[in-house]
Amino acid sequence: MKIKEMQKAYRPREKLAIQGAQSLSDPELLAIILKTGTKKEDVLEVSHKLINKYGLDKLSECSLTELQEIEGIGFAKACEINALFEFNKRHNMAKNPINRITQASDVFDLFHERLKNEKQEHFYIIMLSTKNHIIGEHLVSKGVLDAAIIEPREVFRPAIKSAASKIIILHNHPSGDPQPSPEDIDVTKKLIEAGNTLNIKLLDHVIIGNGKWWNYREDNID
Repeated sequence: MKIKEMQKAYRPREKLAIQGAQSLSDPELLAIILKTGTKKEDVLEVSHKLINKYGLDKLSECSLTELQEIEGIGFAKACEINALFEFNKRHNMAKNPINRITQASDVFDLFHERLKNEKQEHFYIIMLSTKNHIIGEHLVSKGVLDAAIIEPREVFRPAIKSAASKIIILHNHPSGDPQPSPEDIDVTKKLIEAGNTLNIKLLDHVIIGNGKWWNYREDNID
């Protein structure tokens, strides 16, 4: 049924105002965000098609191009959908702010939300004070992690600029399995040596998977 054919109290916006947002279906919520449909299909029908094609769980992973494959979703609407999921991700992160790293789970909690849907590896450093308070973070690279192309100067440059006493390195495994590869171990050992030379201690290397993590310090690798 098209929105115009519904009784006013059952249209998405009016229903939200009367019964609350929790009473709306997924397509109804999306319809409110998208606002308008096409001449052939109203916004509720477009929302149904979008969710039916990709599934609500995969919608946040869609590129702008993929979203625009649905008739009625142009560039502007595709941007709105991407912005919606990014805003939700940042909202979830803001609810549990972490200012000090005490263990590997803190790193997981800090980065899992932003990295869980990434299809490439993202390699970060977290810069810390002498008491492990976070001074800053820096994205070093995207793509496959390779000890041969990771330059210590690129990793430690932001730490030196920030006068950090320690750093933690981390990256994600898009496969969801956080177990380290030989290259992951090589990168860690290479950066530990560089940190010792620069007097900036590398505390740990955390690998983030799907709902779980691995970390170098607790694995007791020689």
